[in-house]
Amino acid sequence: MRYYVESDGRIYLVRRDGVLDLPAPSEVPFPVERIAPLGAGDGVWFCVPHLAEHPRHWPSKDDVDGLPDVTPQVRAAVHATMPRVVVEGICIEGDTILLVKGSRGLNNGRWSLPGGFLRFGETPEDGVLREIREEVGAEARILRFAGVHGRLGQKTGLHWVILFYRTTLLGPPTPDPDEIAEARYVALREAPSMLHDPAMAEAVRREAADWT
Repeated sequence: MRYYVESDGRIYLVRRDGVLDLPAPSEVPFPVERIAPLGAGDGVWFCVPHLAEHPRHWPSKDDVDGLPDVTPQVRAAVHATMPRVVVEGICIEGDTILLVKGSRGLNNGRWSLPGGFLRFGETPEDGVLREIREEVGAEARILRFAGVHGRLGQKTGLHWVILFYRTTLLGPPTPDPDEIAEARYVALREAPSMLHDPAMAEAVRREAADWT
């Protein structure tokens, strides 16, 4: 087992066989709180240390990629701790809502809301409109912000931050089959049970309650 110990963007590493590596529990000289397994290989736990002062002598996680003497597991652990920001559009029309079924990637063969990863340097509002345009083949308009949800992925172990926006489509859906196998409006009351992601389902339930 290895610990990934982070405080204020700095990580505790030990030098082993001439390179910086993640410590074993016995190599950590201060108390820590284990938070969750980290999606960086088997047996790596994200931990929060209990310290008397800021660990300014620890390397910054932002500097790890430029260090020549760190193990691949350290690089993988730093990468795994970066939150993945996703934007999703809730397009309700009357008593129906637009769902899409992916043809590749994480949503392959599964129903979800139109949306996806936020691009570097992009605002969440621009991101959700772009994702709707790319997946559904139509422009959309944002009506309002509809909430945020954060969770750890059960399979990936990654930290997902999902931003929801209530939107309306400005044209008929014409999805790109390379990414979306099907896009259609379904009954609002049926949508939560069709969605593969519990956070999406809960967001739709909240919006349905407001709508009714």
